[in-house]
Amino acid sequence: MDESAAKSSTLRLRQEQQLEQMSLPALFDRALQLHSRSLDPQITQDEAREGYELLQRCESLIDKLALFSSNEQKDDVTTGDLKYLLVPYFKAEFLERAGSSDRLQGIKSASIYLKMFISSCERLDLVPDAEMSAFNQEAPMTAERRRATKIARFKRVKAAESKLQDIKERRERRGRSRGAAAKGSVTDHGEDHTEDEFEEEEREAWLAQIALSLCKALDLLEMLKLEAELLAVRHENEQDTPTRATLEERASKAEAWHKDAASRARTAKPPQPITCATFAQDVIEGRASIGQGHDHRHQPLFGPASLVGDISTERQRMAAQVFQPSHRLPTMSIEEAGLTEMKIMKEWTERNAKLQEEANSSWARETKKDNESDDEAAEYKARAWDDWKDENPKGSGNKKLTPCG
Repeated sequence: MDESAAKSSTLRLRQEQQLEQMSLPALFDRALQLHSRSLDPQITQDEAREGYELLQRCESLIDKLALFSSNEQKDDVTTGDLKYLLVPYFKAEFLERAGSSDRLQGIKSASIYLKMFISSCERLDLVPDAEMSAFNQEAPMTAERRRATKIARFKRVKAAESKLQDIKERRERRGRSRGAAAKGSVTDHGEDHTEDEFEEEEREAWLAQIALSLCKALDLLEMLKLEAELLAVRHENEQDTPTRATLEERASKAEAWHKDAASRARTAKPPQPITCATFAQDVIEGRASIGQGHDHRHQPLFGPASLVGDISTERQRMAAQVFQPSHRLPTMSIEEAGLTEMKIMKEWTERNAKLQEEANSSWARETKKDNESDDEAAEYKARAWDDWKDENPKGSGNKKLTPCG
């Protein structure tokens, strides 16, 4: 174990010494190779960390050499130094892919590098005004404006990719032309480039790469912002969610409280139901006389109230809900149900007697006679109308109007 640790520390020291000996262009070229491989999803986290460390060294050398000034414009930056503007963007991408135990902190660091890259491009007038106003806007954009911004950004991405592809094809054609000329073939493409033209082409390539990286940086920054919000919400929920030990402690306390409440409900407030059956037993055994009135207002024999008595507080209600049976309990005793039915029958009998009395009254009889006389008159009228229709069939009065009448 100690030998492996010593070997890893020795290898680490050698890598640091090699980084210190490498020049700025060599460091950037190596980081650029790793960045081109980072587009492959199979890149390892060690390679991403290596690329990040290379760019860290590049950034320190850039600051040491003071390659960029705060008062210079895009045309003031030399062609060989333009590519170093991409260092913060590459660092953010490596940091986003490297992975760490604290994902939220990694997202915040990557967002800082992306904002540094966007600020550098803004200082050199490489960011469109509409894109910069949308980036500096604190209030959320409307759906229409967000759509317009996305469309304009997509067009810039396509234009930059087309520019880079065109430059790549020109370089390939130039390489094939030089190879054919070296072999002695007679090939003339009409291309005689000077050193200034090569430099101009190199400058166009890096400016197109910066424009493409700027669009990707803006998209990546929006994505990291949303991810940071989701992680922050999840972190708050994890803090609010109790641990397993806390849940077990709460469960044990609740169980102890329920057991204590149940025991106190049985001992402190024992049920003393008074029912019709018990009253009859008291009369038989001489503890009560039959002349004593009993209005059947006694405590229920079933349910929570039979255990704790009068439920007047929230504590008593919760105690009554402990150890409830799975089936539905009766709400009244058999005696109470009989008394309720007797009361309903008594009301029904009284209502029928009242209706019968009203039906036998003189006013009801006179009303019945009037109705009967009206019915007889209507019946006579209907019979007379039927007789007339029999004597005068339909259409008998129009025979003279018909041609064959």
